[in-house]
Amino acid sequence: MSSRDPTADGPDPDARPLSSPAAGWAPQGPAELPPGERGRAETAVAGRARGAVKMAAPLAGQAGAVLRDLALRSARLRGSFPAVQLTPRRWLNLQEYQSKKIMADHGVTVQRFFVADSANDALEAAQRLKAKEIVLKAQILAGGRGKGIFNSGLKGGVHLTKDPKTVERLAKQMIGYNLSTKQTPKDGVTVKKVMVAEALNISRETYFAILMDRACNGPVMVGSPQGGVDIEEVAVTSPELIFKEEIDIFEGIKDHQALQMAKNLGFKGPLQQKAADQIKKLYNLFLKIDATQVEVNPFGETPEGQVVCFDAKINFDDNAEFRQKEIFAMDDKSENEPIENEAAKHDLKYIGLDGNIACFVNGAGLAMATCDIISLNGGKPANFLDLGGGVKEAQVYQAFKLLTADPKVEAILVNIFGGIVNCAIIANGITKACRELELKVPLVVRLEGTNVHEAQRILNESGLPITSANDLEDAAQKAVASVAKK
Repeated sequence: MSSRDPTADGPDPDARPLSSPAAGWAPQGPAELPPGERGRAETAVAGRARGAVKMAAPLAGQAGAVLRDLALRSARLRGSFPAVQLTPRRWLNLQEYQSKKIMADHGVTVQRFFVADSANDALEAAQRLKAKEIVLKAQILAGGRGKGIFNSGLKGGVHLTKDPKTVERLAKQMIGYNLSTKQTPKDGVTVKKVMVAEALNISRETYFAILMDRACNGPVMVGSPQGGVDIEEVAVTSPELIFKEEIDIFEGIKDHQALQMAKNLGFKGPLQQKAADQIKKLYNLFLKIDATQVEVNPFGETPEGQVVCFDAKINFDDNAEFRQKEIFAMDDKSENEPIENEAAKHDLKYIGLDGNIACFVNGAGLAMATCDIISLNGGKPANFLDLGGGVKEAQVYQAFKLLTADPKVEAILVNIFGGIVNCAIIANGITKACRELELKVPLVVRLEGTNVHEAQRILNESGLPITSANDLEDAAQKAVASVAKK
């Protein structure tokens, strides 16, 4: 699970470079794939790929290739088959202010800020900051806020000002109104809170991350003196500027390791020790919150001699939810589609698409492959529904309830590969759902793996109009053909 400052599709708008004019400034992104806000289907796969890539110089090309391949994959879906629209999603949805509070609570230096849910509170926050310049940010999960438009007529969800009264005026046009960006639904998302923060200049930007690396069996620091830009591009074009340092998870980060990384990032004089201290605090944060990745970009220095984490992306280990209840309780589902929240109640992962063939699968990779092959056979996937591993009969039933409730769905394709999943449980769930829900759309089922022969027997003897398929290609062709007959 991950969280990122939703504006981070370019340099952080409240971290204005010295050369940028104070008046009329707006973020210039996107400089990378949309953040934490990457496409929903992309996020399910790309989030894991990015968290696992090894961006040391010898492997920089591999990291870039993985991300480029994922980008091309989704672009192909969108370009060749325009009906397939991937919309933004994060598995753990934290607002920007929540992420920054987690960092501040662990001693990491971020901009001073307050959160307000009314214009009057925003004014008071701006006055309490006593900052030379203030940045006001609408708090929504979608990216592209700086270039968004409110239905109040206000342009931009991120504004810089030196006048607290202006903060109040702008907040009146933000709070309670819908903000539309390139990543929100057409009608936008209602802004319920704004973040009032100290705006800081950046004199130099670097990149720093800590991630779990399977090849090293533990955490690895990755840094570059070239920050504030797409790090994958740096890894490809200037791999010598990517520095990697393994950390012994039993011994923890050593002072000399933190200092060497600070030196590699180009910090000099007193700033080198400040940067090393921040690096150690980020590592402690990484461990305490059960993160799989903490990425800070930019990790910058200011003209006043501060080392500040201006923007961060945090990936959380799903399996640690039982001991990170406070963090997972912050999960903001208010911007999700109702069907997504209903799916989550039953431990199902649902992503809505714009086609008419529902995909019921187990595993994100299999879901992407199923969407691909439906598209390649001339069909249009209606969704991406991942059953996961520890499946129960009741979940299969609930999955069918969700799929059949979508009026766009004209056929359902079940594609299950039974490794840890028992195909017989799936088959029993399917037959129960078909009978109780009185399924009225064609159903194509492809099962393979554990207990598959028993599963096929259950389906064959059910007396239900279920079309069996030999393999994924056969299943896709039959599902597309069933829709074409209508």
